[in-house]
Amino acid sequence: MEESIKLLYIGSSSLNREILKTSSGISMTIAENTMDAVNILMSAQIIGAIICEVYIPGGNGFSMHEWLRERSRFNSIPFILVSEEFKDDLFRKSFLSRIDDFFVTPLPPAGNLEVRLRFLRDFRKKAETHSLKDVRDPVYLMPLSKRIFDVAVSLGAILVLSPIMLLVMLAIRMESKGKVYYISKRVGRKPFDFYKLRSMRTGSDIELNKLAKEKNQYSASKKASEIDFTLPCPRCAELPESVNCSPVLHIGDYNICDYWYNHQKKEVAKSKSAFVKISNDPRITRVGKIIRNTSIDELPQLINVLKGDMSIVGNRPLPVYEAELLTIDTMSKRFLAPAGITGLWQVELRGRGGNMSEEERKRLDNEYADHFAGDSYSFWYDIKLILRTVPALFQKDSV
Repeated sequence: MEESIKLLYIGSSSLNREILKTSSGISMTIAENTMDAVNILMSAQIIGAIICEVYIPGGNGFSMHEWLRERSRFNSIPFILVSEEFKDDLFRKSFLSRIDDFFVTPLPPAGNLEVRLRFLRDFRKKAETHSLKDVRDPVYLMPLSKRIFDVAVSLGAILVLSPIMLLVMLAIRMESKGKVYYISKRVGRKPFDFYKLRSMRTGSDIELNKLAKEKNQYSASKKASEIDFTLPCPRCAELPESVNCSPVLHIGDYNICDYWYNHQKKEVAKSKSAFVKISNDPRITRVGKIIRNTSIDELPQLINVLKGDMSIVGNRPLPVYEAELLTIDTMSKRFLAPAGITGLWQVELRGRGGNMSEEERKRLDNEYADHFAGDSYSFWYDIKLILRTVPALFQKDSV
């Protein structure tokens, strides 16, 4: 027969205690307040799981959980929070605090709860065994040699290329009314004002949403457009009846476990393109087409480099609406590299004649960011990308 799980119940609910006593597989110790709970945990007693009420004398369930997780010796103990009633703010806070589960009084039948406690205990023990706590996160640094190179190149280029920029500005002004330059908010390592020579008609921004739907080259194939609450969770299906793999969310008239909700949410997000690049953009002027194909429109970004907003080589800075879609999971790594005028993605794209999927672009951005982890940076790698950029400037498609 399987050994009973040693449970520490922190709180005063007699109803919950009576429910727990009905299971022979649960051996319960009771603590009325935080001080009693701390004394029990610091004693020689072996605790297999903790159920704690939200409001307890001497503190609350959240502070108790924080105290527990600050001590590595208790990492394998699952922590369940119990509330007198369901409150959305309490549930959200418990989820963000990484509390293992959240229940509302009265507790579920003791038999079901015992299965849940054993699952959480075994899961935490397995996670602790495979813990990566001794592996340090890589540090992404901006090398001094790169900054010195950026200042020297941008300053020299501005002095040499200023006559060309003046002639192009004159051509832009003669073809269409409006400012000859364009300023927008972009995101690299941080948000900044991004400078370009204007290549489109004035007021073209208001047409972007419509064109993005019709002509975006990065449009993903259609997948799930919304979360299906009726689909069963495959992980929950492998567990005993009435046991869920993660906390249950109550959304409208539906109940869905947190894992399955967020998994479907990510799949829906994948069906929405993060990047926008319009094919045969009708907003571009005749002069604009020429300066885009030759990248002359990007010359004012040398000022961004001189200011320290960008680097000569890096990942392309993104408009805010695009950057917001890449702040989850591994996609956010690309922001650890500096924003750049040219880089790995642009060179690869131009080398293929402008054909590249959104996933390939994300992968290349992350690949370049990896060159800034620890001491991985190579000055000559940047030089090689610059040399590959020169012949790519004469490709036909604009990037």
